[in-house]
Amino acid sequence: MERKEVIRGAYRLTGGNNFYDGMITCSTLSGKAVCRLVWDMNKAECDAYLEKALSGIPDDFSGKLLEVPVGTGILTMPVYQTLPKADITCLDYSADMMGQAQEKADRLHLKNVTFRQGDVGALPYADGAFDIVLSLNGFHAFPDKEAAYREVFRVLRPGGTFCGCFYVRDEQKRTDWFIRHIYEKAGFFTPPYETVSSLKARLDGMYTDVDMGNLKSMAWFVCRKSK
Repeated sequence: MERKEVIRGAYRLTGGNNFYDGMITCSTLSGKAVCRLVWDMNKAECDAYLEKALSGIPDDFSGKLLEVPVGTGILTMPVYQTLPKADITCLDYSADMMGQAQEKADRLHLKNVTFRQGDVGALPYADGAFDIVLSLNGFHAFPDKEAAYREVFRVLRPGGTFCGCFYVRDEQKRTDWFIRHIYEKAGFFTPPYETVSSLKARLDGMYTDVDMGNLKSMAWFVCRKSK
């Protein structure tokens, strides 16, 4: 199955029906309403930036991948179903969200995915342990972003790929307002945030072959650690 078809069908494939999953996938009435109100996006736009963020994972990938944070697994468990030869580790600070991800993995009979509770600011893995580090919608929430950037870089092998997506400020005034007044107060997001230009400068300074862009307030990126 093509990656974009997997993304488009993520909600259906996992059989989820809660508010968070519907919002992340823009696949329910309430989820579509949030995507439109907060992010000014429709489902096609959400699918587009996710496809870009996941493009760093080859279709035939068979190496070691770390996903942090895994969240509820709504976006990635169907993708992992297409990568039976990969060795996948999913880490999250929230035991509740990780438990939901594990339920989805079990439902899809995934045998190559392991789960571990932990902190991205102090990853419990050796230097260069992974071929790919994937982070979807994580860095805007991490309380210590500098530690997270350092740790991701440390556990990635030379020549490995860092890819993902997250919120960037100063692209949509309405989105910025919701982040500042609603999401931060609820504890979902934690400042400071990157801008498109600051993220590009950071990635260019740490990685090579940096491919990045943004769709409104969501930035996506695929880059490699120097060999």
